[in-house]
Amino acid sequence: MPSLLSIIKRPIDAGVTLLLWSYYILGYLILFFPFYAVAYFAAPDREAAFQRLNHRFYRSFFGLLQCIAPGLTIRADDRIGNLRSCVVVCNHLSYLDPILLISLIERQKTVVKSLFFRVPVFGWILKESGYIPSMMDRDSSSLMMERVGGMRDYLAAGGNLFIFPEGHRSRDGNPGPLNKGAFMIAKRCRAPVVILSVKNTDRLFTPGKFLFNTCVSNTIEVELIGRIDPDDDQHYSLAGMLGRVRFLFANRQRLT
Repeated sequence: MPSLLSIIKRPIDAGVTLLLWSYYILGYLILFFPFYAVAYFAAPDREAAFQRLNHRFYRSFFGLLQCIAPGLTIRADDRIGNLRSCVVVCNHLSYLDPILLISLIERQKTVVKSLFFRVPVFGWILKESGYIPSMMDRDSSSLMMERVGGMRDYLAAGGNLFIFPEGHRSRDGNPGPLNKGAFMIAKRCRAPVVILSVKNTDRLFTPGKFLFNTCVSNTIEVELIGRIDPDDDQHYSLAGMLGRVRFLFANRQRLT
């Protein structure tokens, strides 16, 4: 005989999913868009203002998620919120990972799929936030070159770039091959590389599934597991950074 939890779980999952994505859309259009409009016309540093608004919006998103998703806890290393002038790399398990990192890092840029830049309102916010399109296609190549070309000044002014060097979500939790782009930018800008580990976002929002998985005990954790500084002669080369990050990702996976 099915338990009461198994009977009510799917309706709760559906309700949480509907409420969250409704807030995601309406929150942008109704609650936060007026602030973006004010920042567009009045902020002395429009890009920084948009990044801070993104940070606050996604903090509210995950605050709501913790309130309505039974069994969920989110824990993040306190040091992450204090990062400045860093290239941040992280493993990738779920579509939630990018917006989770935005909710933790106030000044941030990241790489976003180029097609999202063509979505009304959302694409405008991405452009004004200084985010980087992922593809060198006809519509995005000049924007990508502009953003990458200005990265040295952005990082020097205290901003952070975060990238998922695997390039796609892991289906089994194991780290995949790492792309070199983030590390090449770090070398070019002489910026420290900070390594984060995210855990259990895929258990909450599983790749290939539409509904959030609630009513189960789940702790999402974001940890700072390493840092490579420009004066680290052992690791601050392209090969050294790739090897160090592979080791830290694999070691963290073994411990979970």
